[in-house]
Amino acid sequence: MSHHFRPTDDAHVCEAVAWAVSEETPLEVLGRGSKRGLGRPGNYSATLDLSDLSGVGYYEPSELALSAGAGTSLESIETLLAENHQQLAFEPPDFGPLFGGAAGQATIGGVVACNQSGPRRIAAGAARDHFLGFKAVNGRGELFKSGGKVVKNVTGYDLCKALAGSYGTLAVLTDVTLKVLPAAEKTRTVLVQGLADSEAVSVLAGVAGAAFEATALAHIPTAVAARSGVDYVSGAGTSVTAVRLEGTEKSVLYRCDRLRDNLAAHGAIEELHATNSRRLWREIGDVTPFVALPEHRIWRLSVPPAAAPAIVADIARHCDCEWFFDWAGGLVWLAVEGSAEDGGASVVRGAIARAGHGGHATLVRADADLRARVPVFHPQPAPLAALSARFKSQFDPRGVLNPGRMVAES
Repeated sequence: MSHHFRPTDDAHVCEAVAWAVSEETPLEVLGRGSKRGLGRPGNYSATLDLSDLSGVGYYEPSELALSAGAGTSLESIETLLAENHQQLAFEPPDFGPLFGGAAGQATIGGVVACNQSGPRRIAAGAARDHFLGFKAVNGRGELFKSGGKVVKNVTGYDLCKALAGSYGTLAVLTDVTLKVLPAAEKTRTVLVQGLADSEAVSVLAGVAGAAFEATALAHIPTAVAARSGVDYVSGAGTSVTAVRLEGTEKSVLYRCDRLRDNLAAHGAIEELHATNSRRLWREIGDVTPFVALPEHRIWRLSVPPAAAPAIVADIARHCDCEWFFDWAGGLVWLAVEGSAEDGGASVVRGAIARAGHGGHATLVRADADLRARVPVFHPQPAPLAALSARFKSQFDPRGVLNPGRMVAES
């Protein structure tokens, strides 16, 4: 018999986890399920649905902090912040459509638990860098909390850093506190057309190292650019390299003029204003170009930017694929055609290993059978894997919280 728990407060979460421990029953922990396809598939006989743990409990714009139930929709939080000209600076993506679902279903607890960050990460840091505090229930059914509503509050272990990116395998987040920041007064995106991958990454590195204060840097090859909803991108008929500038009006306009002059020698220049700029970077962050490729396996590569073009070229020699670069080349989104038995794992991870510069690859989207056979997350060295297992055992000794979501259970 399958059990579905839908707690309305912390006490009910504790009761559900305690029941799972007593019955030795694994729990699938989720918010609204928008990222259910992310990670290894589990063999769960009970679900812990946190969607009723919603609502903003604390928000003081002048204090630049917000606390909300883990099941609160990301969309509602972003709407509230926008009314006060503020934002989650790490620009969390919405992967619902990428997994075949609806947009607007992501929850703030899921965003933090998966440590998901968008294009502004290069300037603002990752989700975990904005994660100030939480309440959570561990695998013993015990409620605990850590952090607070200010940045300088950490003594001992920084448990926020530990839980961000743990995919619900260490504890069930019930309430999270995040740093918020003022939204930019003005936004502009400068586009350069026609650059090859290697030249584009080199240009982006130069921009990142200069005084332009760019908040997003991406390169979109021709085939991917053609699927953009932004006319200046899809209509270019060639690759597009994008640089975003944000800030006060005078500053942005001045830096934009200087940047256009700086980049003019590399190709034709276009400029996106507020609406089109927001649309483009939302597409990039949400991996929207690959929504139209439902049969492709989607990989996320984190590599040194300078090595990214060669790694992608190596992969393309061995399989049919498309790609684009974010974070100045440090993040590569790769769509691999679906014929490879291992989803391209040997090719993708082999190319990273052959490059010899480090990096890792995550299988973001694939069918459940493939995600059960192939390590979804890049295999850790044995000492680090052993440390991770011991850490998991301290928080969840009976292994009831999302078991097998990140690594196969022994």
